[in-house]
Amino acid sequence: MSGHSKWSTIKHKKAAKDAKRGKQFGKLIRAIEVAARQANTSDPEDSPSLALAVQKAKDADVPKDNIERACKRGAGVDGDAAAYESAQYEGYGPKGVAVLVDVLTDNRNRTASDVRQAFTRVGGNLAEPGSVAFLFTRRGHVRLAGEGVEEDDVMLVGLDAGMEDLESDGGDFIAWCDASDVTELRAAFEAAGLHVVTSGSTMVPASTVPITESSDAKKILNLLDLLDDNDDVQDVYANVDFDEEVLEDLDA
Repeated sequence: MSGHSKWSTIKHKKAAKDAKRGKQFGKLIRAIEVAARQANTSDPEDSPSLALAVQKAKDADVPKDNIERACKRGAGVDGDAAAYESAQYEGYGPKGVAVLVDVLTDNRNRTASDVRQAFTRVGGNLAEPGSVAFLFTRRGHVRLAGEGVEEDDVMLVGLDAGMEDLESDGGDFIAWCDASDVTELRAAFEAAGLHVVTSGSTMVPASTVPITESSDAKKILNLLDLLDDNDDVQDVYANVDFDEEVLEDLDA
């Protein structure tokens, strides 16, 4: 998990910055509209996928009114939402790093062109469907604020609620579980008085590509940033393991 965790930490920090300028809000609202449209309901209690989308938006401090309007638009209660469709692109970046890109788009041609251009700019390339996806497995995760919390306390609660693994990350704890157990695990932590920062699911690579040179790290991070900054892109996953010293150099 360690290699995945480093990239996950980078994404977590970037999402916080994006939320401050509203970019992340737009992506989260789009995800809610699509989930509500697919479930044909505006009530999160009627759809697990809508409930997860709403919870993710709440974790990012999206205003309650915005969330409720998105639910209604998606379900057709408050005007029709745009007809977004989901798609996944697969590719390879510098040093052979495998990259998965999940999108919600109202124009597949535009999005495919933008994604292809991002890979091309850093010397990467799109791959055939299925050639990258098999390297990843979907896992659920719950991030907990670690201040004042003992690992044993988290273990005691988590192991009875579906937690499969636990790791420390930047002062927080990340509890890993099956993607279907996220809601139950989060509820158990909250009932125990632990502060949940975020929860959801992600794609975890079976193995990672170690990156030990700053020049390679810059190219890969540039690709991931280009993709993540696209309004149509919901999530970006990569089987990259950045060396700690390289990340420190880049931060400096």
